[in-house]
Amino acid sequence: MTTFESIKELPQALLDTLNALNFTTMRKIQEKAIQPILEGKDILAQSKTGSGKTLAFGLPSIMRTDMNANKPQTIIITPTRELADQIAVELRKVAAYKPNLKILTLYGGVPLRAQADSLAKGAHILIGTPGRIQDHLAKGTLVLDSIKMLILDEADRMLDMGFYDEIVKIGSNMPSAKQTLLFSATFPEKIEKLAKMLLKHPLTIKVDTHIEADRIEEIVYETSDKLKSLIAIIQSYKPQSLLIFCNTKAQVIALSDTLHELGHCVIDIQGDLDQKERNEALIVFSNGSKRILVATDVASRGLDIKDITLVVNYDLPFDQEVYTHRIGRTGRAGSTGTAISLYDPKESAKCAYITSQADIGYEKNLNPDSRFKMISKYGTICINGGKKEKLRAGDILGMLCQEIGIEHQSIGKITVTENRSYIALEKSVIDKVLKALKTAKIKKKKYVAWKVA
Repeated sequence: MTTFESIKELPQALLDTLNALNFTTMRKIQEKAIQPILEGKDILAQSKTGSGKTLAFGLPSIMRTDMNANKPQTIIITPTRELADQIAVELRKVAAYKPNLKILTLYGGVPLRAQADSLAKGAHILIGTPGRIQDHLAKGTLVLDSIKMLILDEADRMLDMGFYDEIVKIGSNMPSAKQTLLFSATFPEKIEKLAKMLLKHPLTIKVDTHIEADRIEEIVYETSDKLKSLIAIIQSYKPQSLLIFCNTKAQVIALSDTLHELGHCVIDIQGDLDQKERNEALIVFSNGSKRILVATDVASRGLDIKDITLVVNYDLPFDQEVYTHRIGRTGRAGSTGTAISLYDPKESAKCAYITSQADIGYEKNLNPDSRFKMISKYGTICINGGKKEKLRAGDILGMLCQEIGIEHQSIGKITVTENRSYIALEKSVIDKVLKALKTAKIKKKKYVAWKVA
């Protein structure tokens, strides 16, 4: 395994930061891409989600940021808000060795004016979705004449969403001498067309382009009653965490409500939720307060939650690329997982691409435990303070243990965002903590707290 220390250009402070984050050996995409990117080459890279590509393009973009220039120097364009946030979190951790490096996200669901105010104060790395970036360009609140590096992440998904013209137009607002990096899980014809339009003599890299057969077990069940089959699967597999995909918002809401009525800890993500609600749904699912997430394809990309043990396609995806990205939510970072697809006999032709590569499952072979419910011992509370107030997870943990007297084992994952902090707690101690927080202080300051899950 190649270590980051083999890249001579990496400063010691950055190596120390990577070591602290337990990033020591490079993944394949990092090994093949970082050095050419540092040399200034345009890159056309095919790599599946979860392969480590964020660090592959993130390290060079951070290293090459000129801290003396308070202008955007790198812009990363992503298909979804969730992926933009995920990249921002990752890069901020790595950028800790470079004080005052500012990373700003630009996407819908957040007031345009607030983003414009942040842009006016200056930022070094921008991460956003095509539509919102285009909005800022149209209003003159964003100028890209100082961009040195354009990065397109999950470009195939952006083209599936119809953003070809927006991407080309955004690119035309940047200096022609910029370096361009295009990352895509698949290489359809339209990606090649976009690459010819934006990239100059690119180095083509292909790694981890196939899902390893021994990493994700794929199974299909033919059924005329999908809900009945889903319940039998849940009660047989008894997964620790479950992600279910539906094709429509209405189906997501209906299935989520049904599972809740059956006693499961479930939450949903779909397009009618605002950004805060979507963020909170991801947090309470990732910290175990909710054990089932029902989602539209908004979650098939940009959802990086470790240890999702089972993915179920309740509705068959519209094409094979979507299927690949859906099942890629399990079996991440070297772990294993199971992906199950349900289909009506009338849909046999539609799912031929799945049945040709997956094992055929039979419900008669399942062994459901009718008593099993996907319930959680955790709930989540929220505090109205976060990174802007310089709150850290350690500050909150210290307050809970030392001031309120909560046992360490009763405290789950603590997630600190820009303006809020989320704490997973055993349900038996939530009322005690909420009552204590009416008077308790964190770093000499009182915060308002409430239960969210």
